Amino acid sequence: MSAAADVPARERTIGGLHVESFGPDDAPALLFSAGLGGGGHYWMSQVEAFARDHHVILYDHRGTARSARGELPRPYAVSHLAADIAMLLDGLNIERAHVVGHAAGGLAALELAKAAPDRVASITVVNGWALADPYLLRCFSIRRALYESGGADAYLTAQPLFLYPAGWISEHLGDLDRERTHQRGSFQDQATLYARMASLESFDIREDLERIACPALLVVAEDDMLVPAKASRALADGLPNARLVSLPQGGHAINITAPEAFNAALRGFLNDPGS
Repeated sequence: MSAAADVPARERTIGGLHVESFGPDDAPALLFSAGLGGGGHYWMSQVEAFARDHHVILYDHRGTARSARGELPRPYAVSHLAADIAMLLDGLNIERAHVVGHAAGGLAALELAKAAPDRVASITVVNGWALADPYLLRCFSIRRALYESGGADAYLTAQPLFLYPAGWISEHLGDLDRERTHQRGSFQDQATLYARMASLESFDIREDLERIACPALLVVAEDDMLVPAKASRALADGLPNARLVSLPQGGHAINITAPEAFNAALRGFLNDPGS
């Protein structure tokens, strides 16, 4: 929920996706991919920390925020998210990038590393999974019920309960209310949201993990109220070149609630991904 006011953005549209770039174009590429919400603004707490020595790329997932609307491919799959990342790299004339993904974006990073290993220098998966846990599936069913009973406003009002620790919510209620008001106008439509949810529920990369050889960082918050921490540990066990960083507090959106700790973990990995 912080801004990078001192770091100017270069905005463009590539293949219908709204893209923002920060930092030197000739620096190592560092692409951030958001979770179910889809908006690139989710990563603003990371921009200033990394744009000095990286070409930082944020983008809005297809069908969300400022990117093109319209019906998604059916059935929609995480492979479509991964293909959009590859398309963005092509459009930016970037051969390889470090890809950092939160939840849905982390699954896209895994899928891209499996399908096009030459495009990724490393992947970072934040509170992700190889197979959706029953608890996550229950949370998704609750979120659908909220949407169906009260529309997008009810969904967005309850959303912080899944993303942030209770104490953090208490301290930031005003900011969260203002953010909800802003999100109402650009929130993805119901069909898009449900298609994106279904893609995450059906994702299963367990049998392919051993083929993903690039350096991988798994960042997990032990108090995540949406994705059980054991999901990241299972990823770390299955990937051949993985490093696990476990943070005790911060919730699902750990990069927002504990940006210093998150940025330090990512910085250490990027400086020495092979260790």
